[in-house]
Amino acid sequence: MNFFTIKRVLILGVIVAAIVCLLPTFTNTWPHKKINLGLDLQGGMHLVLEVQSEEAVKAELDRTISQLKLDLKNEKIQHMGIDKGPDHKIIAQISGAENRSAVENLLSDEYAGLEIPSVKNIDGGIIFTLRLPDKEADSIKKMATEQALETIRNRIDEFGVSEPDIRIQSGNRILLQLPGISDPQRAKGLIGKTAQLTFQLVDEQGDINAALAGKPPVGDEILYQVKKNADTGHQSRTPFLIKKHVELDGSHLTNARVEFDQFQQPQVGIEFSRKGARIFERITGTNINKRLAIVLDKNVYSAPNIQDRISGGKAVITGHFTIEEATDLAIALRAGSLPAPVKIIEERTVGPTLGRDSVRMGLTSMLIGGALVVLFMPIYYKGAGLVADIALVVNILLIGGGLAIFGATLTLPGIAGIILTIGMAVDANVIIFERIREELLAGRSPKAAVNSGYDRATLTIMDANVTTLIAAAVLFQFGTGQIKGFAITLALGIVASLFTALILSKSIHDLILANKQSDTLSI
Repeated sequence: MNFFTIKRVLILGVIVAAIVCLLPTFTNTWPHKKINLGLDLQGGMHLVLEVQSEEAVKAELDRTISQLKLDLKNEKIQHMGIDKGPDHKIIAQISGAENRSAVENLLSDEYAGLEIPSVKNIDGGIIFTLRLPDKEADSIKKMATEQALETIRNRIDEFGVSEPDIRIQSGNRILLQLPGISDPQRAKGLIGKTAQLTFQLVDEQGDINAALAGKPPVGDEILYQVKKNADTGHQSRTPFLIKKHVELDGSHLTNARVEFDQFQQPQVGIEFSRKGARIFERITGTNINKRLAIVLDKNVYSAPNIQDRISGGKAVITGHFTIEEATDLAIALRAGSLPAPVKIIEERTVGPTLGRDSVRMGLTSMLIGGALVVLFMPIYYKGAGLVADIALVVNILLIGGGLAIFGATLTLPGIAGIILTIGMAVDANVIIFERIREELLAGRSPKAAVNSGYDRATLTIMDANVTTLIAAAVLFQFGTGQIKGFAITLALGIVASLFTALILSKSIHDLILANKQSDTLSI
């Protein structure tokens, strides 16, 4: 097999591969992915979320305060109150001046990451001012944004959105583009659900009426259970006096799924890790005949009475759910809780009708532009123009095949990139054909003119396309959303243009001249 035959086989292989990659776009029987359409072509949601990262810092301060209270209790040191202060500070009032050295030792051993701006003596005790360093606070905020990104991505993946675009935009903002969303409100509810699950005991001894009047017992809080009447739509709110101490939280959760009770009503079954199962068994074993509230995002979903020790690490969340509500809650719990609330600061919805119109107009413009080029080339360059047309069709096939095989997303600017590539592909052929004409006018034979024309034009074409390829790479690296779509199709188009102009069309000319007896060339 000679080099020319090998070359033809390689070219045929590339073209067949492109067609095979494109087949899924036109048929549902081929077991591969289709070309993914962007938000502007198939409709969907564009959201910009702002992570309330300061809340993550406050949560870290709350955990520190809870742990400090526990450590002081273990050291038998009394305090008169430990609360958050401004500027990431914790104000701890310790009883007894004689406890100063013990507290300082505790802080230096267990809380070395905290600054101690001041220590003041007061009547009957000492006030320690602790502060979370700015560097640590910034680290918590950054981590909260990154964790929120991963949590939202996990929720969206389970929700079933194909090819979502989810990334940190800047600082504490997250950009989401969700093509093909049919229920925007449900998607927003799932994305924004904090899903912080806790198990807290109900205070059976406290006076709920006094608490509602604004005087809850120390260590308690008022939380509500909201029930909605499916027939009337009326909501009722039942107050509960809940102990603030969290007995168990969702960090020990390993699974959550939709189940049905004996009346075929949806509920969410949850399972704990080994450690979580042991904690849950201890809680239920030491609090028999007390109520344990299942709290999600500060809402009481249920507060069942503990009748016996529960082993096995399984529990059920009930709450008069619909199937969709139970499914979304299970997704949110499986994906993990958000480290901080998120706020939607920008929202755009592209309807499927607008998307179809964009596809139709984009394809129409591409067909019109391509048709004009296909008609012009044979008129001006005769037989060589037909070769350029064949190369152009293959060029478009290769771009489509590249989009399919790499799983890239086609956007409206991407269609513009394809149209631009059509012009660039023809431009390369024009440069080559003009060089061939110059060689023919100089008296060379058709075969020598073709070889010389391609040789002389190759460097010029390479220079022009490589510089454009660099520009496409920069757009892809630093652009976002649709700019990346344009860069991808432009880069694929450049590579396809170089292949079709310098290899495919040259091979077609060689094939024609190998079987041609006359000394003329139709160009």
